[in-house]
Amino acid sequence: MKTLAIFDLDGTLLNTIDDLATAVNHALEVNNYPTHSIADYRLMVGNGVRRLIERALPADDRSEAIIDKLLADFRLYYDQHLHDFTTPYPGIVNLLEQMRQRGIALAVASNKYESAVRRLISALFPEIEFVAVCGNVEGVPTKPDPSIVFRILADHPTPKADIIYIGDSAVDIETARRAGVTSVGVTWGFRPERELTAALADHIISSPAEILSLL
Repeated sequence: MKTLAIFDLDGTLLNTIDDLATAVNHALEVNNYPTHSIADYRLMVGNGVRRLIERALPADDRSEAIIDKLLADFRLYYDQHLHDFTTPYPGIVNLLEQMRQRGIALAVASNKYESAVRRLISALFPEIEFVAVCGNVEGVPTKPDPSIVFRILADHPTPKADIIYIGDSAVDIETARRAGVTSVGVTWGFRPERELTAALADHIISSPAEILSLL
C-alpha cells in the first residue's frame, strides 16, 4: 500500500498556464521582445521559471544577463498575480480529501520557486494538510534531479516502495525513476500523453479519481 503521494504542481494539481503565460509575456513585452500564445507555453514549462524565460526569448538573446533581467520582471509581476486565473483541476480537491481520509500523506514537488509554491498551496488548498511543500531553492538542482524528493523524505521518511509520484510531464516521470519510486503520468496537464508513454511512466491516468485505485 502507498502511504505517501508526491504531486507535481503546475499541470498536475493546478492549471497555472494562463498566469504563467501572462507573466512571461509581461516580462517579454516590457523588454521589447515578441510574446507567445498561451498554447505555446504548454511546451515551455516544466523545468523551472529560469528555463521558461530562456525558452521564451529569441535564440540570439538568451544571455545570462538578459535572462536575469526578464526573470526579475517576471517575478515582480507574477508575485502580484499568482492566481488571477489559476485553479485546481476538476476533481483534485476531492481526491486530496479522500486520500487524507485514507491516511495517505501528501507532498508537493515543484520546479517553481518555493515561495510561489507555498503561496499557491496555502491559497488554493487551505483545508488540505501537506507533510511537505517543496519548490526550487537556490543551490538545489531542479527536477528531473531527484533531490527534491529526498528533501521531502527528510521531512517525512517513507520507504520508497510506499511512495507514488504523480506528474504531467516526462520531467516528472524521470524524477520518479531517478528517485526509485512509482510514477504516474496524468493526461489532463500541459503535455501530451505520448510524452508520458515515451518516458515509460509506470501508470498513465486521465482523471484524478483513478489515482485511488493505484494506492
